[in-house]
Amino acid sequence: MRAHINTAAQVTGPVTEEASSLIDQKKQIESRHQMLNAFSSHFRISDDQITILTSTAEPVNEEFFQVLTRVKKIHHDSQVLLGTEDQRLGLEILEQSSKQLNGAFQKLYRWIQHEFKTLDLENPQISASVRRSLRVLAERPTLFQSCLDSFAEAREIILFDSFQTALTGSKTDTSHIATKPIDFYAHDPLRYVGDMLAWTHSTTVSEREALEVLFVSDGDEISRSIQAGLESEPWLRTDGDHESFDGKKALNQLVSRDLTGVVRLLRQKTEQVIQSHEDATLAYKIANLIGFYKGTFVKLLGQDSDILALFDTLQASAMRQFRANMRDHVATVQSDLAVAPVDLSPPDFLEYALQTLGLLAKSYDTSVAAVDDSNRDFEAVLAEALDPFLGGCVNLQKDMQQPNAAIFAINCLLAVKNALSDFKFTVERVSDMGETIDEHITALVDYQHQYFLHESGLYTLHEALSEIAEIPESLKTIPRLPAFKDEALVATSQQLDEFLPSALIDAAENLKQLSDRSMVQEITEEAASRFCEDFENVEKKIVAAEDLLYQDEDEEAGVRLRDLFPRTSGEIRVLLS
Repeated sequence: MRAHINTAAQVTGPVTEEASSLIDQKKQIESRHQMLNAFSSHFRISDDQITILTSTAEPVNEEFFQVLTRVKKIHHDSQVLLGTEDQRLGLEILEQSSKQLNGAFQKLYRWIQHEFKTLDLENPQISASVRRSLRVLAERPTLFQSCLDSFAEAREIILFDSFQTALTGSKTDTSHIATKPIDFYAHDPLRYVGDMLAWTHSTTVSEREALEVLFVSDGDEISRSIQAGLESEPWLRTDGDHESFDGKKALNQLVSRDLTGVVRLLRQKTEQVIQSHEDATLAYKIANLIGFYKGTFVKLLGQDSDILALFDTLQASAMRQFRANMRDHVATVQSDLAVAPVDLSPPDFLEYALQTLGLLAKSYDTSVAAVDDSNRDFEAVLAEALDPFLGGCVNLQKDMQQPNAAIFAINCLLAVKNALSDFKFTVERVSDMGETIDEHITALVDYQHQYFLHESGLYTLHEALSEIAEIPESLKTIPRLPAFKDEALVATSQQLDEFLPSALIDAAENLKQLSDRSMVQEITEEAASRFCEDFENVEKKIVAAEDLLYQDEDEEAGVRLRDLFPRTSGEIRVLLS
């Protein structure tokens, strides 16, 4: 038995060892098979999933995005395999996943292009799948930008057609027109331009809000996706910088591109209005209206918007037309200049200019001044709409004598000052005019002063005493002066007595054509005050001369100067007060 057992053991031993070896190999194979299945399930997708991912016949739905997410993970994880000794497998999987991703993004790109053709931005319920697709496509900046270009072209056509409809009305069905056609109902040129600008602004607001919902409603997802795409495609950076993506700026640029057609037609229509009217006031009002809307578009789309160039161009065109029309009118006025009105009131051309200037100032006050506190812009208007007419008044004044010259100048300047004083942005010019008026007032005071001296007869005495020094030797010569001879001094005294009772009334009569009655009184009173000072000086020297001549009691008594010229400065001030 023992021998049989040993023999059997010798015979079965190799078989048992072989069986054990086979069992171990089976376990290794099963383990490798499990590893292979796990590897395949992680790094490979099925044919059906490939079809869902890349076939345009399959819809872009939740299943598509799930497969896309998995392939992106495979693509990311395959890079780990590149760190192993055998990089071949990692390269193959990386290449395969890259092809699948490219196919998926191409499919997504074409699907979005198709959706954009039928997308209704006016519908508040914009497809969530479109927003999600845009967010995903943003990971490929090149495709995303191409998609935006196509979208901008489509929106440009749509908005251009809408603007045409707003201008002329629908040719096929008028039931959908919310408002009356601008071309037919805005007969006033200013309202016509205003309605077009208002439509453009309203459309810009709506377009921006709709695009904000489409591109920015999911927070900064698109911005982050684009930033990630830029980092994965460094060759897209033309300047080599690493500036982050600005979603708000990109949104504003897209809105500006959408409005390119509208802006082009708006410019054409507005320039036609500007060129077809010769009214300088209208041209300036249009320029201010354009400037006002420029300010609103700056707030809406930022300083870098291409649309702002349109407003700069149109505003410059309107201002050129304004200056040309004003210069034509000035040339006509200058050729018709003759003489100033008989009553020395502002001439008709200045009155017309002030009416025009009032309209210009109100337009500036309600538009430009509302957004700009500086006065530089209106100074340019004054240079065109006021200064040439003031120059015409100065030319008329040159041929006049005083006091008419000063009265005419003051009347003109007061009219201008009154026209401008209601506006804050003309304070500096009004102040300058006040200084010029003061200069003319000084001239009138001098004229009235001379009138008092000559009409009263005091001028002769005043001039005769101007060379007499206040020293005894000089004062004693006064009685020997021709003006102080008995007959001459008596005549002067009589002339003074005749002048004084109505002096103020007669002097004020010289200024009766001055438009400001209070100014007439002030000028006359100032001149009278200076006349009283002159009389005091004359009286002072006469009294001093008498004191010197008659202080010696033994001297022969003669006719005293005060007996021939008895008026005192106190009496003069009372009579002229």
